[in-house]
Amino acid sequence: MEDDDERYRAPALDKGLDILELLAGIDGGLTQTEIAKSLGRTPNEFYRMLDRLVRRGYVTRLDGDRYSLTLKLFGLAQLHAPVRRLASYATPLMRELAQKSKQANQLSVFDRGSVVVIAQQEAPDYWGISIRIGSHISLYNTGSGHILLAFSSPEERKFMIAENSRSVEEAEPSADLLARLDLIRARGYEIMTSMQTAGVHNLSAPVRGADGRVIAALTCPYITLLTPNAPDISQTITLLMETANQLSALAGFEKAEE
Repeated sequence: MEDDDERYRAPALDKGLDILELLAGIDGGLTQTEIAKSLGRTPNEFYRMLDRLVRRGYVTRLDGDRYSLTLKLFGLAQLHAPVRRLASYATPLMRELAQKSKQANQLSVFDRGSVVVIAQQEAPDYWGISIRIGSHISLYNTGSGHILLAFSSPEERKFMIAENSRSVEEAEPSADLLARLDLIRARGYEIMTSMQTAGVHNLSAPVRGADGRVIAALTCPYITLLTPNAPDISQTITLLMETANQLSALAGFEKAEE
């Protein structure tokens, strides 16, 4: 009887996965000949597969004849199960943040060129700014986008900018924005006047995973409230940072001792 592993083989898929797994462990890339030699095949067997992987953005060519893995798989992983679970774990903490701050808040991730809202909590009283779950917002002109860029590695940031330019008609980030990202990373959060709604200040903080990488941005679109005992903007930043740190701890991040 034919072995199940052989009966359901998909040679082309196996070949593509072999290439991705090989390149994932290589710095500096490999030539087509080196890939073939490493996998015990002939170079001609990989020409069409490499061409498709390059066209789909999973592999890039270096210096014309070397192939290296891009960060596209990283981008696809942003909405993988751990991040979806984070949204459910975040709900009670985001609700508590809304109650204490008297402000709405939302959780966003980077996905295929855009910043996407994956969880949202309304303000507890009459007034507040909310964004629908599933909304796509700007990478360059929002607090959430700034946080995701500021706390990414240089390689991840390069990937995010490239993906954004393919999916959204936005120019490359300016020198001023790149300098601002350094400031955000140094102080640990973003505070900026909203570029979409008058009278709103975006307060944003990073949520980090076990490896220290940013996996989401927690944002409070702050509006000044005249109701008694409403926290001011400084107090709200403190509450936001506390909640972001709690979410990071849930995701396995251990903050280094000062």
